[in-house]
Amino acid sequence: MGEHTVTSFDADLEQVDRLIRDMGTLASAMVRAATDALLASDAARAQLVISEDALMDARQRELDERAITLIARRQPMAQDLRAVVGAVRMAADLERIGDLAKNIAKRAGSVAHGATPRPLAHSIESMSGMVLRQVDGVVAAYVARDAERLKALRVDDEKVDIQYTSIFRELLTYMMEDPRNITACTHLLFCAKNLERIGDHVTNIAENGYYVMTGSQLPAQRPKIDETAMAVLAE
Repeated sequence: MGEHTVTSFDADLEQVDRLIRDMGTLASAMVRAATDALLASDAARAQLVISEDALMDARQRELDERAITLIARRQPMAQDLRAVVGAVRMAADLERIGDLAKNIAKRAGSVAHGATPRPLAHSIESMSGMVLRQVDGVVAAYVARDAERLKALRVDDEKVDIQYTSIFRELLTYMMEDPRNITACTHLLFCAKNLERIGDHVTNIAENGYYVMTGSQLPAQRPKIDETAMAVLAE
């Protein structure tokens, strides 16, 4: 009887893990498609990303329901309880990543009405690639139960912050050089900020995953660079 209970519990946890993997795959696809739609002014692709947000929401609700049922029926303790609660927290961050990708997609049409300078488009694309590697990496590291990789990903968020600051300064320069750039650059600024926020949610997932595996919290103070305020003062 005891062995049967353990086997059933493991199966329940695997279902929760599967939903985390599914949400991670969807989140990555949404960020990639949203950025592509933004840079290519692809309205159809942007609309697809917007519609996929409902699927992301549904998967989060399913995970929440499974987690609540699992806790009520199995009454897990220690590491098992951390795994369930951690999954709920990670799902919330993945759902938020989907929201941010949707926000980027919504601006694709607005940016299309202005000319996006090629160097700036390249910078946005580069930042998106950096963030995508983080999203893919954090889910893979969690599924593999690689605590050290999660710790490293948390530190890598600093690179995203540096890239965001660089793009912010580029945008200010283009807007000051030619007022006709202001509308497109303002939308791009919001998109870059959304990418930076996605990096923050990846960091949250890494911290929760690390806690689930080790039972230890990473230091509260984490690398965080946002020099945009200083950039404004320097102009």
